[in-house]
Amino acid sequence: MSCKPGKKKFSNPWMQRHVQDPYVQKSVKEGYRSRASFKILQIHEKDKLFKHGQSVIDLGAAPGGWSQVISKVVGPTGHVIAIDRLPMDPILGVHIIEGDFLTEETLNAIIAISPTGKVDWIVSDLSPNLSGLSAIDQPRMMALAEATLELADTLLKPKGGVLLKVFQGTGFSEFHRTLQQRFDKVQTRKPDASRDESREIYLLGRGFRAM
Repeated sequence: MSCKPGKKKFSNPWMQRHVQDPYVQKSVKEGYRSRASFKILQIHEKDKLFKHGQSVIDLGAAPGGWSQVISKVVGPTGHVIAIDRLPMDPILGVHIIEGDFLTEETLNAIIAISPTGKVDWIVSDLSPNLSGLSAIDQPRMMALAEATLELADTLLKPKGGVLLKVFQGTGFSEFHRTLQQRFDKVQTRKPDASRDESREIYLLGRGFRAM
């Protein structure tokens, strides 16, 4: 489709904001796959989440921005397992599983890859397909958070950690209390790279108490 003479390349308001976003521009400049890389970078810089040699599962990983950051921190002796139903281009030092983390097939693939069958961290930037209606989107988001916690119950090492995205709203307080029952310390994080208008917030749990 050809553009009319004089028409701006990006006429869609969302696209205009996106290309002008400083974190989008910075991600291109620094070679990251998405602006989301700066969310995990900022949280890690504040809380020192990951260490050399650790094993990490990255849920909802595509296009790979978080896995890029984490793989650099854990180094060649660490293990990063990136999971998404969408295809991803390879990342050096990252094991990619194309599939649904809720299936037994994916769970078995994780266990086969992980050296001990357990991991130090599970991180998730997962979000449901949004309808724009809070009454629909909020329950879907909390269901993903609960499923992530179930995965942690199965795969997380004692004293391990989780970092997962949720939306503030119905079910948030109850889920926060559930995390407090599973982890020694639970904190909320809203990195600068998270858009101001977004309801997303990240819950950080450290010191997993194995069930």
